[in-house]
Amino acid sequence: MSRSGPPAHLDSGSGSMYMEQENDWDRDLLLDPAWEKQQRKTFTAWCNSHLRKAGTQIENIEEDFRDGLKLMLLLEVISGERLPKPERGKMRVHKINNVNKALDFIASKGVKLVSIGAEEIVDGNVKMTLGMIWTIILRFAIQDISVEETSAKEGLLLWCQRKTAPYKNVNVQNFHISWKDGLAFNALIHRHRPELIDYEKLRKDDPVTNLNNAFEVAEKYLDIPKMLDAEDIVNTARPDEKAIMTYVSSFYHAFSGAQKAETAANRICKVLAVNQENEHLMEDYEKLASDLLEWIRRTIPWLENRAPEKTMAEMQQKLEDFRDYRRVHKPPKVQEKCQLEINFNTLQTKLRLSNRPAFMPSEGRMVSDINSAWHNLEGAEKGYEEWLLNEIRRLERLDHLAEKFRQKATIHESWTAGKESMLTQKDYETASLSEVKALLKKHEAFESDLAAHQDRVEQIAAIAQELNELDYYDAPSVNARCQKICEQWDLLGSLTQSRRESLERTEKQLESIDGLYLEYAKRAAPFNNWMEGAMEDLQDMFIVHNIEEIQGLITAHEQFKSTLPEANKERESIQAIQAEVQKIARYNGIKLSGNNPYTSITPESIDSKWDKVQQLVPQRDKALQEELGRQQSNDHLRRQFANQANVIGPWIQNKMEEIGRISIEMNGTLEDQLTHLRQYEQSIIEYKPKIDQLEGDYQLIQEALIFDNKYTAYTMEHLRVGWEQLLTTIARTINEIENQILTRDAKGISQEQLHEYRASFNHFDKDHSGVLAAEEFKACLISLGYDVENDKQKRTGMMDSDDFRALLISTGNSLGDAEFARIMGIVDPNNSGAVTFQAFIDFMSRETTDTDTADQVIASFKILAGDKNYITAEELRRELPPDQAEYCIARMAPYSGPDAVPGALDYMSFSTALYGESDL
Repeated sequence: MSRSGPPAHLDSGSGSMYMEQENDWDRDLLLDPAWEKQQRKTFTAWCNSHLRKAGTQIENIEEDFRDGLKLMLLLEVISGERLPKPERGKMRVHKINNVNKALDFIASKGVKLVSIGAEEIVDGNVKMTLGMIWTIILRFAIQDISVEETSAKEGLLLWCQRKTAPYKNVNVQNFHISWKDGLAFNALIHRHRPELIDYEKLRKDDPVTNLNNAFEVAEKYLDIPKMLDAEDIVNTARPDEKAIMTYVSSFYHAFSGAQKAETAANRICKVLAVNQENEHLMEDYEKLASDLLEWIRRTIPWLENRAPEKTMAEMQQKLEDFRDYRRVHKPPKVQEKCQLEINFNTLQTKLRLSNRPAFMPSEGRMVSDINSAWHNLEGAEKGYEEWLLNEIRRLERLDHLAEKFRQKATIHESWTAGKESMLTQKDYETASLSEVKALLKKHEAFESDLAAHQDRVEQIAAIAQELNELDYYDAPSVNARCQKICEQWDLLGSLTQSRRESLERTEKQLESIDGLYLEYAKRAAPFNNWMEGAMEDLQDMFIVHNIEEIQGLITAHEQFKSTLPEANKERESIQAIQAEVQKIARYNGIKLSGNNPYTSITPESIDSKWDKVQQLVPQRDKALQEELGRQQSNDHLRRQFANQANVIGPWIQNKMEEIGRISIEMNGTLEDQLTHLRQYEQSIIEYKPKIDQLEGDYQLIQEALIFDNKYTAYTMEHLRVGWEQLLTTIARTINEIENQILTRDAKGISQEQLHEYRASFNHFDKDHSGVLAAEEFKACLISLGYDVENDKQKRTGMMDSDDFRALLISTGNSLGDAEFARIMGIVDPNNSGAVTFQAFIDFMSRETTDTDTADQVIASFKILAGDKNYITAEELRRELPPDQAEYCIARMAPYSGPDAVPGALDYMSFSTALYGESDL
């Protein structure tokens, strides 16, 4: 079939963009003689550059293609394909058939030939022949050139502009007059092979020299045949655009290898930059983890030290040190721990996004190791404060008991002073009967007094025993004093018994007894003992911890005061006995020789002690009222703390619940959610002064030694833990949103897709735990339109309820077991049985994301290495930026293959290490 008609147009999907160019062929088949000359020379040289590969060439472009044989050979060389066998006959029909075979092959490549017929080519029509060759050049030399998704012509022009941009006097705007001075051709060569051109010596006003220089260098060193004469270009007002484009395309293809090297270098730089940043993050994590673990290691022994101090002051200093730890030292470490987890999660997200293996911290520095160490720290801390307070209570009671022991011991020792001497005197041996009887009565009174003091001795021994049981630090001196008192008491008992026996042996000789003295002595002794007990009680130290206890002491004191009138009557009655003695003596003219022989308790001593009791009563009143005031103040501190704690506790709980709601809601974009969360975080931080104020109130409570608070169920410890959890939770939630943004941007997930994923995830997260169990995750995938066919994942998009119901029926309401097991291995590599939202969105986008692979990086290095299996340091420094070149050189192992040369580096194992187990 022959073709005839007006000149051809390139009419294909990618070729229609040249319609405007091809219109030049439609002007009544006219062609500027200068342009025709340039096209003849350029197209002939272009054809010969390919035909010489087959060992032939053409001399006259319109004559040598007339039989179709060299035309078919040209197409076979440039396409690399075989055409139908040509006809070898010499007749016109054979030639037409051969040309038609060539034109049919061109059409088979997607080029729609219009108005180019085999007859015109066979007849040697110059303009039709040039049009056909231009069509071939467009299809096989220019059509595939594209820079940043531009058309072929625009792509070639953009490539030229970028390559020549740094050169002075070069401004490529077209494919005609921009090339007349020759500088653009020289700039292209210099940009790629600077050793071939001395660009600084070229002058804009010498275009012929410039053009000849470029054409000669291209032919000699770049294997680009000379396609134009310098004079033809210079002497033409507007050089032929097609001739220039053809010539320039040869330069583009000559330097395509350099383009590949540049692309490979850019890919490698990108990969290395990611690795360098990730290594820096890993180093920061390791240092922060080591510092935090070291601080925990030093702190735990201090918190586990339960060695008690001897004094209240020393224990209170320990308590103050613990307060400093809770207020000053621990809060920054809480922040460091939270930041460490955030850094770890961010690093793992970046590694996933860059198709790198997950970061495994060095042994002992995993997040789980830090959490375990932190748990041990809090375990050690948990009982420390309680132990301190209990120790302070113990020391307080010890001090009280020790003082009570000293008071009772002093009183008893004062009473026993001289008693041993009294019991051992022999005064009865020379006494009269009445005196002996008097001594016997006196001794009976002493025994009564001795028995009355038995209770005090037992109390002293009991207090000493309690001090020993409570591990009082000065127990040896207490024991020694108690031992001395007990031994003396036993001796007094023994001496008392001996004296009684001596007096009783002489009692029969004694008949006279002064009844009044005896009665006085008998009544005075218990009364005197009562007064001493009353004075001791009135001076006794007391310790209480609440208003009820002090009110109980006040009530007991009031009851004691109510007995004073009756005691006063007893005192007056005893004094009346002594008055009666005096009255009888005066009445009978008896001269009393001395004091009552039966007792040493004189009326004066009774009155003196009574007066002392009267003085101590108001003093006791005052002490009890002061203690009542202190307990009322303590109660105020309790109420003050409780009022704040009962507000702060629910506030913290409410904030925790609100953060949980925020983390599963989808209000606005991720950036809106992040802004909202940061504002929310700021409002929480601004609440900190209330926590500090509560800490201050709690310190006042501790300083006042208040150990209970019936007005609130909240303890400072609970509120501290709640506050720290609140800060950690908001920080983690913000980090999750930041990682979602990072994932969205890196994976190319739209806001609508992210909302779709979040809505489905939240729907199946029934308990609002933030994770999905395996069955929930499976249902979530099905709801998003995932089905399994031949163990491959297929995304069908969101469905309405009818489509979803049909999907459930078609899939048996489940994913394939093998495929679902594969998916679970991706989203839950630790087999925890739970899928986080981050893992969910990573999975939803990972298989459609364009990520670098080890094979891609190896291929890029292979380009830089000139297709060798190794690369040299010199090549790395030439192709990569300095810091990244040195990064590779420092980490690449020497290449040991059979073709190795000195200094060869193994880029294959290095590239694989970037994506596998590595020490980097």
